[in-house]
Amino acid sequence: MTAEIISTIGKYIAAELLKSPDKEIQPDEPLISGGMVDSFSLVDLALFVEETYNVRIDDTELNADTFDTLTELSALIESRR
Repeated sequence: MTAEIISTIGKYIAAELLKSPDKEIQPDEPLISGGMVDSFSLVDLALFVEETYNVRIDDTELNADTFDTLTELSALIESRR
């Protein structure tokens, strides 16, 4: 399931946030600290995750500690299921 989550979120970020649907985001590529996701897109990403995976993301979790890579984000989603 983790690979599927990583793929789905990676495709969403590439297509919707970066407007580059052909970009392939690696599981451990830094999203926030690498400048790919900014504070505005972070909120959109959190809403996508909540709606897609029916999990609750606390506002205090919207940071580079939990959202900086697809792997970290996938682990957070899996822990909430």
